[in-house]
Amino acid sequence: MKYKASFLRDNILINSNVLHTSYETSVQKVISCLSTCVFPADIEPPLVETKIHLGLPHESNFGYAHAKRLVDIANHAYREQYGCNFTAAIPTNIFGPDDNFDLEDSHVIPGLIHKCYLAKKNGTPFTVSGTGKPLRQFVFSYDLAKMFIWQLREYDDVEPIIFSVGENEDVSIKHVAECIVKAVGFEGEVKFDTSKSDGQFRKPASNEKLLSLIRANGPEFQFTPFEEALNDTVQWFVQNYDTARTGKAKTDGGPSARA
Repeated sequence: MKYKASFLRDNILINSNVLHTSYETSVQKVISCLSTCVFPADIEPPLVETKIHLGLPHESNFGYAHAKRLVDIANHAYREQYGCNFTAAIPTNIFGPDDNFDLEDSHVIPGLIHKCYLAKKNGTPFTVSGTGKPLRQFVFSYDLAKMFIWQLREYDDVEPIIFSVGENEDVSIKHVAECIVKAVGFEGEVKFDTSKSDGQFRKPASNEKLLSLIRANGPEFQFTPFEEALNDTVQWFVQNYDTARTGKAKTDGGPSARA
């Protein structure tokens, strides 16, 4: 929310440079990543691929969401003018080993894992931003990698595909925090800082298009259970803390990660 112009400009430049260079050098295929934040804030759930441009995104994601929408527009423009095989995936919140665990700019799960680790190490409360009530969908990075490989090999349409575990598989931030506490082995106090923004309450994304396409070519995709994937991520972080991407502020608690 503090860097709307920076997110807008940086991502537009990334879009333009990557896609135009891919066109100029005859890259055979490009899959770009969108985000569920591209969807209109007040759209009727569930989120499906055809609803991306039907209204304004949530104010908290203003710059980033508009820039990401332009990827979809650019994919269509390059397809129509030059015949480029450009498309996109729309993952929900990604997490897993080798993530960015920086307290300043990480996503919610890696940020909370790092905060809980420090709370246990320093004997301080584990503080979570917001009320803990918002619901989010998460996708394990290893599962996402498998879906990207499938998309590269099997999918040549310009229309994007949502990569999620399903619209009824969202979990509350409070539940995420509880799972992290269990995986880290933290036994101290857990606090919810209600002075911090919750962001959008819920944005359930449907994976029906993805599953229907995968079913047509073989057995249904099996997602890693959330708590198993989260535990694997926590154990990786604990074992690799000294070399993990944690940023400069490893010991001061830093700002809170948000969904």
